[in-house]
Amino acid sequence: MSVAPHLHLPPTDRILSSRTGWTRAHWEATADRMLDALTPYATPGFAQYRLPGRNSWSGVVSDGLEGFARSFLLAAFRIAGAGGAVDPALTERYAAGLAAGTDPGSGEAWPRLTDCSQQLVEAASVAIALHETRPWIWDRLDAGVQERVADWFSGFVGGRTWDNNWRLFQVVSEQFLASVGAPYSRSDIEGGLDRIEDWYVGDGWYTDGSGRNFDYYIGWAMHLYPLLWARIAGPDGDGGRAAVYRERLGRFLEDYPRFFGGDGAPVHQGRSLCYRFAALAPVWMGALADCTPLAPGLTRRLASGALRHFAERGVPDERGLLTLGWYDTFLPTTQPYSGPASPYWASKGFLGLLLPPGHEVWTARELPLPVEESDTYTALPAPGWLLHGTRHDGIVRLVNHGSDHHPLPEAGDTDPDAGAGDDDPHYAKLAYSTATAPESAPHAFTRNIDNHLALLAPDGTPSRRRRIHPLRCEDRVAASWSAARLPGDARAYRISTTSVLHGPWEIRVHRVEAPEGAVVREGGHAVAHRTSPFAASGPGWALARTADGLSSAVVGLYGWDGGPEDAEVARDVEANAYGPHSAVPYLRGTPHPGGVTVHVTLVVLSRDSVHPEALRSAVRVRVAGDAVTLGFLDGRTVEV
Repeated sequence: MSVAPHLHLPPTDRILSSRTGWTRAHWEATADRMLDALTPYATPGFAQYRLPGRNSWSGVVSDGLEGFARSFLLAAFRIAGAGGAVDPALTERYAAGLAAGTDPGSGEAWPRLTDCSQQLVEAASVAIALHETRPWIWDRLDAGVQERVADWFSGFVGGRTWDNNWRLFQVVSEQFLASVGAPYSRSDIEGGLDRIEDWYVGDGWYTDGSGRNFDYYIGWAMHLYPLLWARIAGPDGDGGRAAVYRERLGRFLEDYPRFFGGDGAPVHQGRSLCYRFAALAPVWMGALADCTPLAPGLTRRLASGALRHFAERGVPDERGLLTLGWYDTFLPTTQPYSGPASPYWASKGFLGLLLPPGHEVWTARELPLPVEESDTYTALPAPGWLLHGTRHDGIVRLVNHGSDHHPLPEAGDTDPDAGAGDDDPHYAKLAYSTATAPESAPHAFTRNIDNHLALLAPDGTPSRRRRIHPLRCEDRVAASWSAARLPGDARAYRISTTSVLHGPWEIRVHRVEAPEGAVVREGGHAVAHRTSPFAASGPGWALARTADGLSSAVVGLYGWDGGPEDAEVARDVEANAYGPHSAVPYLRGTPHPGGVTVHVTLVVLSRDSVHPEALRSAVRVRVAGDAVTLGFLDGRTVEV
């Protein structure tokens, strides 16, 4: 693909950057275009940026503050990274915005910081940006403006935030107050940093608050803010915490490059995906905090590959704006708290501009991603995930047996879904990838076909996958169980699933409890494109393929009836972040006899030609009671 011409990028450098062609100059040009594009949407005093798009539940003024704060992060990285040598209008805009935003009489003043308000999130971005640009903005503000800004931040002191990554917004903001000699609460800072210790689960992984909340917030929040706090506190003020945070981030980054496909795409999983290349924040922070295990050339290849991936697909758009979506505007990718400026948390992806132009991450030659060197298999027991990438097509797939984004149940509650709310397509699926997105539009998720094994009630209502109970995650095997419920039936039926990886394949072995008459249905990956995908099916198999050759298939290996009417492709429109036309291959069994059955399914996502009929003989399945043995053509066997 070609990068959109409206970005006005410099020529590519295929000597320094043999894989992406991008250099620091490309990053600076992209940042400049994004910042310039915002000015038509500024209020007269530049305190708010009121962008087009759907408003959040916090209202237009809060959304305007969000536009200022999040773009201020991008401006700060650009200003500080250039040593202040940028267009003076850039620093002047944000200095003026600080003055107007904290002036109650300006007509564009920011809302006060109150408990658990959206303003707390935005204040943290302002605090970080002020710290990083201190010689060029804060130190040059009038004393009265400095006092007003500090007074605005004072709403944090002794205040209450949500008990998750929001605790860190209070930490960095009050540390900024301390750094400028304003009143602050040391107990607020220490309490927030102590709290995240409760959420550290090992191997570099946090959960974002209590529960099994694993997604990109671990990188762009739980790892990022503690080390940003340490930059404000300084080496003499971090109490030794920064060394711990650096060690954890280093461990996290050992596996992190395996989340990115050969085309630069990150795995499409979790909430707030409209932040897009904010997923690069921990990669840059590893270099900035001197704790990364990644070679400099790999750091830049990963980061430039991801930014270029989006630029090639129209991000930012022809106006220079980031929209609420993944590529194009797609609201099911967002949450109710997402306003038109929310995507500008993507500014965190430009953190690397704080590294000087002579730093080796900018001067070293690019190195290949893990998926560009070999097929990869990575077990991540902390979140309960398997990653597998295939070198020949560059796709990375994430098999999910651990992240459900539900709060923990109360102690002693025996209901398997206790405390769980509605399932979310960005957490509840069995698999995700760098080449696909879940069917997340409400009308499609009601059917809940893709990457899900469901019991169907007589009226067609599918069971959901709410709380995930991990069982195993090692080598190329992961397992979990969840409860399936049907309308009018008080019982929770247990579905246990084990995923086994082999090449580009995932083999799912299901032990299914079901009432008599229920129907078992399983779907593969949803593929999407600008044009309607090709579809085919036969006895025990179904396949969907996009015009650019991405194929998704499911093949029944055991426990499926294999009739031609029991394998189909479901189509949808405007249901998927990857394109307006989507399709999901699926298998559907006959009415269940009641009790326990075993079902084995081969799931394929590949840019190779896929021949489902042939694949039925590619895996030998032997079932003896609760033991299932899988035999592969290369002689490998796995017992589940």
